[in-house]
Amino acid sequence: MFDILMYLFENYIHSESEIYVEQSELTDELLRAGFNRSEIYKALDWLEQLAELQHCDELPYLNNKPAQSVRVYTESECSKLDVTCRGFLLFLEQISVIDGETREMVIDRLLDLDKVFIGLDDLKWVVLMVLFNVPGKEQAYAQMEDLLFDEPSGLLH
Repeated sequence: MFDILMYLFENYIHSESEIYVEQSELTDELLRAGFNRSEIYKALDWLEQLAELQHCDELPYLNNKPAQSVRVYTESECSKLDVTCRGFLLFLEQISVIDGETREMVIDRLLDLDKVFIGLDDLKWVVLMVLFNVPGKEQAYAQMEDLLFDEPSGLLH
């Protein structure tokens, strides 16, 4: 499923106009690209849930926007997100790439991936996808893009 998300992100991220593609056309394109139908449906559902997070009343933590917050991870979250990932999320908050709301969106989308373990590179791509889909986060998106593509020589956090 993650490969499909990456394929869509890489192929549609730099589109000049709004993307209005019928789901059936998109499914056909992904099938032609060699992806499995059930994985395609999972990926499209994942993207739909990402879009819905911006308008969700069911998740109260997305409606509270404290100036600063401390994130305590559950045991199941810790099993999927190792200390490196959790540390990187904190780092992104500290440099104002993400805030509490976008952090929770990222965690929600990460936990919904059908992966047993989420690596740091996966996390960075999901952060980029979330920032791309949240209006007003263009500068944060650009910062994250720099962090993703410009490999610094030292530790980031």
